[in-house]
Amino acid sequence: NGAIATDSDTEPKETPPEFTEAYLASVENHKVGREIWEEQCRHCHGASAYPGKAPKLKPYRYKPKFVFDRITYGFRKMPPWQDVYTKQERMGLVAYILSDDFAP
Repeated sequence: NGAIATDSDTEPKETPPEFTEAYLASVENHKVGREIWEEQCRHCHGASAYPGKAPKLKPYRYKPKFVFDRITYGFRKMPPWQDVYTKQERMGLVAYILSDDFAP
């Protein structure tokens, strides 16, 4: 019949953000990320959550895109946060997690 098959159930992945050194070092971005960490993430990943629901984070081992993808799309039992936090908020969370200010 000539119809093109499409898979309407798969959402296109959003364009990965560009994490420059300046972006990752921005105190303002760290502030945004810290607020989200305190509000949401620390309950599963934070030191007070151990033995926790989620693995302890090892930021020194992570690249920004890896952290962003895990936050955005989830992984295993961790839900995706793409529909909860804006792209800028998720990017700020990455900047905070990868910063020297971060202490899980």
